[in-house]
Amino acid sequence: MCGLTGEIRFDGTRPDLAAVERMTDRLAARGPDGRGLWSQGPIAFGHRRLKIIDLSERGAQPMTDPGSGLTVVFNGCLYNHRELRAELERSGHRFHSTSDTEVLLRAYRHWGVDCVEHFAGMFAFAVAEHRTGRVVLGRDRLGIKPLYTARRPGRLRFASSLPALLAAGDVDTALDPVALHHYLSFHSVVPAPRTILAGVRKLPPATVRVVEPDGSEHDHCYWDPAFTRRDADAGMDAGDWRDAVLDALRTAVRRRTVADVPVGVLLSGGLDSSLIVALLAEAGAHGLATFSIGFDSEGGEAGDEFHWSDLVARRYATDHHRIVVPSAQLPEALDDAVAAMSEPMVSHDVVAFHLLSREVARHVKVVQSGQGADEVFAGYDWYPPMAGLPREEAAAMYAKVFVDRPHSELERMLAPGVRTARDVSGEFLAEHLGRPGADTALDAVLRLDSEIMLVDDPVKRVDNMTMGWGLEARVPFLDHELVELAAACPPELKLAEGGKGVLKAAGRTLLPVEITDRPKGYFPVPAIRHMAGPVLERVQEALAAPAARSRGIFRDDYLRELLAAPEKHRTTLGANALWQAALLEIWLQTHGVA
Repeated sequence: MCGLTGEIRFDGTRPDLAAVERMTDRLAARGPDGRGLWSQGPIAFGHRRLKIIDLSERGAQPMTDPGSGLTVVFNGCLYNHRELRAELERSGHRFHSTSDTEVLLRAYRHWGVDCVEHFAGMFAFAVAEHRTGRVVLGRDRLGIKPLYTARRPGRLRFASSLPALLAAGDVDTALDPVALHHYLSFHSVVPAPRTILAGVRKLPPATVRVVEPDGSEHDHCYWDPAFTRRDADAGMDAGDWRDAVLDALRTAVRRRTVADVPVGVLLSGGLDSSLIVALLAEAGAHGLATFSIGFDSEGGEAGDEFHWSDLVARRYATDHHRIVVPSAQLPEALDDAVAAMSEPMVSHDVVAFHLLSREVARHVKVVQSGQGADEVFAGYDWYPPMAGLPREEAAAMYAKVFVDRPHSELERMLAPGVRTARDVSGEFLAEHLGRPGADTALDAVLRLDSEIMLVDDPVKRVDNMTMGWGLEARVPFLDHELVELAAACPPELKLAEGGKGVLKAAGRTLLPVEITDRPKGYFPVPAIRHMAGPVLERVQEALAAPAARSRGIFRDDYLRELLAAPEKHRTTLGANALWQAALLEIWLQTHGVA
């Protein structure tokens, strides 16, 4: 787990090494254990290292193989690096370290761009071919690790975070109106390749991009589950599916214990994180470090779920840590969390994850987390309305139960200069949900959420907030083989029992019934949800700042309406509309966007 940067020149000049160094230094939190730079001809790479596998300097990056003329920078972890090493050694390759970075380098030498199809893990990487001058960028199947790019005439830069690209300078920081439409429609999700800034793009998940010396590019999507029923699964009953899901999750959790340092668990006390703890205990883990966070109650809403996490911690005798955060600390914590965001993210638990990560990083460098289970196994309440719908009605129903607000309201909210004439978010949904494959409307929606909404909300949130403290988060529910299995699982088994039925059935083989049958919980931060005093003051300050007034994203009458009743205006799923507007401004101001 690390941070990577780079610059490629297409105009015959040398890379701006000072700019690469600024980008690399901006990623120091992602990789506090080492720093490296490499440059040859028109290409320069930078790297910040977090030592997880092969703690020696033999695992340092950028890593070059002189024999093949390849240099790589890599962020993430290949969980099957030992198996791949053995396979490559049988083919004649020799290794000088025990790092997964060298495995990636040798795998690229052996299989070329197809190497990604052999990887089980989370990753973003750049490989430079010295002889051809070609650079290959790659990202893992579920987009767990980020990779941002910024083009200017004659040049391409890339980095593990958007703020790192800003640190290099010379970025077009105008707002992208289409991205803004998505941000205000999809709970701050901006689907790849766009970002909120016109001059910054991101490599889509499951994509390999080949960048030629003349600047031309070619993308290849190497993974796209069908979300259809498979002939091989015919005849499986509910019990068979339960056992298959449990076995796949067992493998996913085991894979994510691969490390040369201890691995802990972020334990909310919900089904997903509790299953991870149970499976680690089943595998023989003793004294497993687990971590939970809670906040002050506000507006009659409880701020913690310690009852549930304590129950699991006692059951499996974990080394459990409770972290309690008073509401008075939230404004400062909010600004710190926003500073760690690569893109603006409105989910109020982003602050919780940032504070939790700060504490966890004092104890361990790697944790497993339960993110992704709801999108993969249909745990949210917008999935049941999709059951039985004709495929052609999926987009309209999804917009009704999920999208923050209709296009007509966006026209009322936004100033003319940043509005789009068309409902670009509605068009995006119709196009994606209308793609071939996916047997049912629910299958199509689960595909959308797994490929788009999951990547640029919970997954990005966890990566940004944990890496802000040099903490590596691993997400077993996004093991690609488990996701493929879930995609093939009959929808009715996922929707059973109010959602995640097949996962709950698997959980009952290991967990107390109080956990498997408890009501669905969330990561509560009541002070943000209810705009409690200190948070509201920070919001008012941001919206009244000269930069916000000059930018003029939102119409004045709309902001006055929100500020007059901070708790009243909510989106389709109950998010605070004032918070959504203010967070965008806080992010732009924090990152110095004029």
